[in-house]
Amino acid sequence: MEILGYILAVLVGVSLGLIGSGGSILTVPILVYVMGVNPILATAYSLFIVGSTAFVGGIQSALQKKADFKTVLIFGIPSIAAVYLTRMWLVPFIPSELFTIGSLVITKSIGIMVLFAIVMILASVSMIRPCIDCDKADDEPLQYNYPMILLEGALVGLLTGLVGAGGGFLIIPALVLLARMPMKLAVGTSLFIIAAKSLIGFIGDIQGGQLIDWKLLGTFTGLAVVGIFIGIYLAKKISGEKLKKSFGWFVLIMGIYIFVKELFFPSAGGGH
Repeated sequence: MEILGYILAVLVGVSLGLIGSGGSILTVPILVYVMGVNPILATAYSLFIVGSTAFVGGIQSALQKKADFKTVLIFGIPSIAAVYLTRMWLVPFIPSELFTIGSLVITKSIGIMVLFAIVMILASVSMIRPCIDCDKADDEPLQYNYPMILLEGALVGLLTGLVGAGGGFLIIPALVLLARMPMKLAVGTSLFIIAAKSLIGFIGDIQGGQLIDWKLLGTFTGLAVVGIFIGIYLAKKISGEKLKKSFGWFVLIMGIYIFVKELFFPSAGGGH
């Protein structure tokens, strides 16, 4: 199972390199169901893995002039603040048992995985739907809707903090729609935003006293970084829109699986 987990780690990077998102959507389920990591700890690991991998991919994109640093700042600052505060204060404050439905006890772990599944299902819809603005000309000037970008940044940060998702699937549509950014530029820009807020969120975890298995984390991150280079190479060969749609269907199936498993078969596998 561990070997399978490490093979899947490469896919996390490939996904980030190809479409600038999906890293955390894959990382948390792999850590929980394949590697047997506790869900709350898995969200912390995911922040480090996705943050480090996205940072490498971001540098690669910046070298190809496919990243806009003004947007990284406008979107990133409220987002980073929200992630850090959520990991440092909100996550430890959530009680270990949330509520019961009949004989089913909804624990903090189940709650986080169910929220994660809902995020996956919503994300998949935004990936499957055709993107009207995605094929816009690359040389159009960027238009910034500052209040909306700031608000979206804070909301994505809160969600990242709760479920350990980098939020590329939320950031990219936001950049394309709110900053009128071409798809390729949005992908590169989102990698820097994901990297900054994921890594700062992880610092909030270390300060909160989480015990980290650095060997597992280092190996998984290294393989994901290898994957991102494969992804960036493949992105030159495959149409982004086609890729996004097929990935969206995959995410939808995964989201439904996690939702059903956590609510109806909570004791089967997973690191609860």
